[in-house]
Amino acid sequence: MANKQEVKKYLAHWFQLGKKVIVGHSDQSFLPSSVLNGDRYSPEFEESWETILSLETRDCYLEGTQETIAELLTPTWEVLPCGRCAMLVPVKTMGMPSILCPCYYLDTWPNNELPVPRCPVNSQEQLTGIRDACSERSDRLVENVSS
Repeated sequence: MANKQEVKKYLAHWFQLGKKVIVGHSDQSFLPSSVLNGDRYSPEFEESWETILSLETRDCYLEGTQETIAELLTPTWEVLPCGRCAMLVPVKTMGMPSILCPCYYLDTWPNNELPVPRCPVNSQEQLTGIRDACSERSDRLVENVSS
């Protein structure tokens, strides 16, 4: 089952490639101009996400897809990497699978010369993890040398 965090991450990645969330059969859509703000999502993205969640009764879907955001939040769906482009896509775990990845409609994607969309990164946490891993490895090397 796709949880809210996975669906949020899915939308954040596609927003970074210019895909919009369309609201039903209206002219309303969401495409925040910024998605990331340092080590977190931007306030504009967070506001769009909260608004999308509040529109549960309406048909909100990512441009180029058929699944609504409300459907993705049911146990029928998971969010996994696309086999073609590695971007996050919804995969139906019960019943008939979805038809296409939204990357099908992007003529220039996948493009290995561009940075791929990503989630916010806390640099301090990443560096601490690297330091700890190096420390553990160095401790193991000392143990092996001394034995």
